[in-house]
Amino acid sequence: MSNPILIDPLAFARDGASLQNERPVAALAERVHELLASDAGVVKFAVEGFQDRLLRPSLRYRLSVTLSVECQRCLTPMPFELEAEGVITLFTREDKLEAAVEADDELDAILAEETFDVIALIEDEIIMGLPLSLMHDDCDTDELKRAKADKPNPFAVLAALKQSKS
Repeated sequence: MSNPILIDPLAFARDGASLQNERPVAALAERVHELLASDAGVVKFAVEGFQDRLLRPSLRYRLSVTLSVECQRCLTPMPFELEAEGVITLFTREDKLEAAVEADDELDAILAEETFDVIALIEDEIIMGLPLSLMHDDCDTDELKRAKADKPNPFAVLAALKQSKS
């Protein structure tokens, strides 16, 4: 598990605090590593506390990282640039949280606890920011060219079968 950066989210938001940091991808949790081709790179992130227009405590976050992921077509590593940002609104009562989420389906809100792990948030955003199937725009590998050249067109095979029966 990665080393957490713990904050008191309500005090952080109330005080308008900010945090800028970076962490090697290698220092993130295994749940992130299992989605990557390698653990190279550094994730840069920032978190700022503030009150939204309704005076609710909130956290604004940003992250930027270039990850090494595996192309699903040619199975070779490729770079993937990920930038993410968002706002999390904090609530102290579950009924208020539920009412706010019902009123605004775009709202990203959580029930505030005594401590909030910034690194866990960054890891979650990396995981959610990765597309399901990453591929090079053009996989120009010899293995793929040979595989395509060696396979007969399935429709040509069907046409040959059809002609031999008639």
